[in-house]
Amino acid sequence: MQMHFIFSNEVVLLFDFWSVHSPTGMALSVVVILLLAVLYESIKVGKVKLFHHALESLPARINKQLIEETDQESADSDLPPVCRTRLRWFLCHFGQSLIHVAQVIIGYFMMLAVMSYNTWIFLGVVLGSAVGYYLAYPLLNMV
Repeated sequence: MQMHFIFSNEVVLLFDFWSVHSPTGMALSVVVILLLAVLYESIKVGKVKLFHHALESLPARINKQLIEETDQESADSDLPPVCRTRLRWFLCHFGQSLIHVAQVIIGYFMMLAVMSYNTWIFLGVVLGSAVGYYLAYPLLNMV
């Protein structure tokens, strides 16, 4: 296997069944990799936004919830208010962990695609990352 970048219409990407042997196949593969890079950047920005939102709203929500549930002595749940708050935090943290795992998997797929040393695929990853960042970054300012 070559260890330098080449311009070629033939490449095997990520899996044996993703074997490209034509210019049309290469173009479609570049589009798929580009979209994968856009998804990666979107997940990255979304994870930051979700984390920031969780940090902002957690203390106020916990205090308000504890005061309301202590005053009302809610009978609809067997868990005390503190346990319900911890459960919500755990579920939020678990969700963020799943999003992180998805981001890592997509990142490694892109890295392995670049390691095919195909210049078209490399350009697809670079362009997809740029487009994804350009589209997703302004969403951080929207709350």
